[in-house]
Amino acid sequence: MPEIIPEDSVGLVSPQTIPFSDPLTLSCGRTLDKYDLRVETYGQLNESFSNAVLICHALSGDHHAAGYHSMDDRKPGWWDSSIGPGKPIDTNHFFVVCLNNLGGCHGSSGPVEANPETGKPWGPDFPVVTVDDWVESQVRLADHLGIQQWAAIVGGSLGGMQVLEWTIRYPDRVRHAAVIASAPKLSAQNIAFNEVARQAIMSDSEFHGGRYQEKGTIPSKGIGLARMVGHITYLSDEAMKAKFGRELKKEYLSFDYDAEFQVESYLRYQAQEFSKRFDANSYLLMTRALDYYDPASRYNHNLVEALSEAKARFLVISFTTDWRFSPERSEEIVDALHAARKEVTYLKVDAPQGHDAFLMDIPRYTSALKAWMKHVAHESQQINEAGVQS
Repeated sequence: MPEIIPEDSVGLVSPQTIPFSDPLTLSCGRTLDKYDLRVETYGQLNESFSNAVLICHALSGDHHAAGYHSMDDRKPGWWDSSIGPGKPIDTNHFFVVCLNNLGGCHGSSGPVEANPETGKPWGPDFPVVTVDDWVESQVRLADHLGIQQWAAIVGGSLGGMQVLEWTIRYPDRVRHAAVIASAPKLSAQNIAFNEVARQAIMSDSEFHGGRYQEKGTIPSKGIGLARMVGHITYLSDEAMKAKFGRELKKEYLSFDYDAEFQVESYLRYQAQEFSKRFDANSYLLMTRALDYYDPASRYNHNLVEALSEAKARFLVISFTTDWRFSPERSEEIVDALHAARKEVTYLKVDAPQGHDAFLMDIPRYTSALKAWMKHVAHESQQINEAGVQS
């Protein structure tokens, strides 16, 4: 817990739940007649509403991107290193919005929340959602907040896919787009990793076809194994070697199957903790949304054509040791943007941390994002001053 909240923190924050009653038709063909979005905001909107920044979260993320919910919090929000006064996404200049996506398990409508028709948890009956659906719900959130155009939309990994989709689907509503450690679609290997994770969950004897809440159980072994698989892919071999090597927990071998290496103990701990805070049905939904995303499929499998209507200025960032979303995948986006004659800045960061690097305060990465966001802030201020003068 923080003894003193740092000066560059957004401080104590309170999420809000925003209800929506306008039916949302999903990609799967089903309709959500009513739904809630759990949202946090940081900073203040200016008079012309020109300084709003949307943060799109990755697979296991949520609305709590920065600050603390209470003085008892052990850690701040998941991207606190980048959001706050004086940080790259500077809340002295920006009004920052982050939400828990539909299908999540931290306050937005999803499997753990009540189905308004039955009053019981949705469980496996919650419809499969896609990146397209998330963007549509985010558009409605923007309308609710009175934001007609985002100064920037920023996201890493699965969040980066949402950023891309915004620029394709609503080009006039995005001035700048930051796509970090992401890809235009998953590789077969990535889909395979997701399937292994889903099978681990669905094979758990406590899964009960997704109706474990009704049974009063949690498929903790399955969701824990899924997290193990995912966590391994988020780290590089270099990062795991530096952190654990082949270090043993004890000075001698036990010749059994308990956790003998430090890395085994670490993975088991991560699995146990994750099973306490993340819902198994939501994990299935999120990985499926990752699998399905492929915007070029709507444009004759031509990514250049898909991005041809985008109007945003792009920042694309990759990390050298990220093998889950390798630099080559980011460069596919960059090449397509160049071919479509769009303005794009690309940075490949030499970092040993693997895919998780996008969440960390790495000097070259942080300084580049900060410099880019300064330009965004300057443009937002100019728009605001012009609006006030007129």
